[in-house]
Amino acid sequence: MTKFTDLNLNAKVLKAIDEAGYESPTPIQAGAIPPALEGRDVLGIAQTGTGKTASFTLPMLSLLARGRARARMPRSLVLCPTRELAAQVAENFDTYSKHLKLTKALLIGGVSFKEQDKLIDKGVDVLIATPGRLLDHFERGKLILSDVKVMVVDEADRMLDMGFIPDIERIFGLTPFTRQTLFFSATMAPEIERITNTFLSNPERIEVARQATTSENIEQGVVMFKGSRKDREASEKRKLLRLLIDAEGEKCTNAIIFCNRKMDVDIVAKSLKKYGYDAAPIHGDLDQSQRTRTLEGFRGGELRFLVASDVAARGLDVPSVSHVFNFDVPSHAEDYVHRIGRTGRAGRDGKAIMICQPRDEKNFEDVERLVQKEIPRIENPLGKAKPAEETSDAPAKSDDKPKRTRSRSRKADKPVEAPAEDKQPQAQKAEAKVDARTDDKAQPEKAEAAQDERKSGRGNKDEKKSRGGRGRGDKRGGNDNRVVGLGDHTPDFIGLSFRERI
Repeated sequence: MTKFTDLNLNAKVLKAIDEAGYESPTPIQAGAIPPALEGRDVLGIAQTGTGKTASFTLPMLSLLARGRARARMPRSLVLCPTRELAAQVAENFDTYSKHLKLTKALLIGGVSFKEQDKLIDKGVDVLIATPGRLLDHFERGKLILSDVKVMVVDEADRMLDMGFIPDIERIFGLTPFTRQTLFFSATMAPEIERITNTFLSNPERIEVARQATTSENIEQGVVMFKGSRKDREASEKRKLLRLLIDAEGEKCTNAIIFCNRKMDVDIVAKSLKKYGYDAAPIHGDLDQSQRTRTLEGFRGGELRFLVASDVAARGLDVPSVSHVFNFDVPSHAEDYVHRIGRTGRAGRDGKAIMICQPRDEKNFEDVERLVQKEIPRIENPLGKAKPAEETSDAPAKSDDKPKRTRSRSRKADKPVEAPAEDKQPQAQKAEAKVDARTDDKAQPEKAEAAQDERKSGRGNKDEKKSRGGRGRGDKRGGNDNRVVGLGDHTPDFIGLSFRERI
């Protein structure tokens, strides 16, 4: 088996490695360190958690052991996609360079320019930076990149996802053509391959695993989830997450919970804290000091659950993460590989559980296609067809009101009991209609008798005047001039003309 002592590293670097407790290199380290020490360009492709950081840190320190940096002119440059990854690379340099008199500077956002300018002015051997902050210093005239001898691009595929490729190309143009380039990525998208063909000269390609594979010591699973109702879906999903955590019991010593959106990161963290879980959020909108405190608390064991966006998915080295929960299916299938790579590191066992909703099924199929395996299904702990009140983590509103159906008439919405005569059989109704027609023919005779009994003795002519128009007995009316609705017992005063009395 290959050991670090066989790799021709600097003696002081080997001493620091031994003090750190490492003896044998990982496959990517054993493949990348020898050509890097020879001064060749290196293209390293390996899944996350395989030790890529040491693959470029150790040979760089050996190459930089001799020489001295000049003001504002760093001798080497390491580009990282996120602040957390840049800070982690800086920690690795501190660990392995403690017996060397080398200086370093960390250029990341969220930190004062003034402090960073002081370090650059003194001259640094190793400059670790995110692309945006590096270009900010360059445009302010505080940085000269013409003396860079070794340039490293770490997590290049993440750079692509975050839109840093134009910045990377510009930085390549600012460094000398004779530089040595060490290029590391977990996947090789076509755009990444184009950059390597453009800026790397006959690189040594080291690929220790097929692209986008997951570690074999990580147990994977997925829960297919569908909410009982749209307005309760989010709360039910958060309850499902808590049940999955509880089901793992003591095996879940700590975990990273990944969400696709920053807003969901805050909501899930707040919900977990509400129910007594020790959780805190980390995403790009938080202050750098808060992000650093949260990450240090998680690494130190003071924090059990770290709720994160993909800012924490790449390159973060927390060796003891026991579980990864994907609260959302990642939008890019490659992110799944990096997310679950936070567990099962350095040969340890790990477990990754994902929650998949119907709208995420297409992204889930992309994940399975990328990893070239079927992810086992886990039974939903919420159970089948449970009432929504039981699965929600918020009080539900009553839903006892019956659903309204559209009707041609608004009156149809209100049930009205039919009169007694309407309940008669159809034959009796028809018979009643015939009797009514017969009665109508006899009405004129009754009307004449009623008119004779009137005190005034006035005829239809006066009655027409009192009504201001034609009477019911004329030809156009088609009926007599009786008062409808009172039957044969019409009082005499109703038929009188009030106009003439006045």
